[in-house]
Amino acid sequence: MNQIIEISIPQLLLALLFIVVAQATSFVHKLGLNRDISIGTVRTVSQLFVMGYALTFIFGAQNVWLTLGIFVVMVFSAVFIVRGRVREKQIAYEIPTFLTMLSSYFLTALFVSWLVIGVEPWWEPRYFIPTAGMVIGNSMSALAISIERMFSQMRQQRELVEMKLCLGANYKEASRDIFKGAVKAGMIPSINAMMGVGLVFIPGMMSGQILAGADPLTAIRYQIVVMFMLVGSTAMSTIIVTHIIRRRCFGESEELVVSAE
Repeated sequence: MNQIIEISIPQLLLALLFIVVAQATSFVHKLGLNRDISIGTVRTVSQLFVMGYALTFIFGAQNVWLTLGIFVVMVFSAVFIVRGRVREKQIAYEIPTFLTMLSSYFLTALFVSWLVIGVEPWWEPRYFIPTAGMVIGNSMSALAISIERMFSQMRQQRELVEMKLCLGANYKEASRDIFKGAVKAGMIPSINAMMGVGLVFIPGMMSGQILAGADPLTAIRYQIVVMFMLVGSTAMSTIIVTHIIRRRCFGESEELVVSAE
């Protein structure tokens, strides 16, 4: 008989052995990651417990504005994390990134929960929030990679870009290869995940449903929807944000305004 196996606090503490292994690896090989691992551990535990209590309240409240408010907070937090990974102070990219993520992720979550899964109402928090969370979490990493690649390549290839501008190219032509490389770098992880899903690894959503007692074939259908959703949302948000940032790297006269290293 299928049943959900609950994890007790002592079992959670036992799982900390994995963190001890990671800390020991960093210490022995002098990787300098001990502080980040410690902070990540504390944030993982605290944030997930807070999210658990928050979701319990939200699922019970059944309020559309509360659901959308949580969604906005999730997007804002994702932009804050991206900002922490991309150390760029000269070009302002936070607002367009937030607006793009907010709109594209909302449309993606709405499409999946309302049209694909067929949830009524479309904002049903038990479906909308987890779907949005998967989209945000996956695309957040892709955006961080793309944005970082865009800025770094603009600086490394500054002379080449300026030479193309001097030869009469517009900003799009001068930065075409950089733009393509940045978008490609952000999308590769999602595409690689599609290549290995079901063969190399069992994704989180599918694993969770199976552990909860769902039929594997039902879990597979949900996972296929999720994989397609993640690749599409990643492509859409990455292309839009990278395009906006590329334009901001050039002035009104299409001169390159990104300073050298």
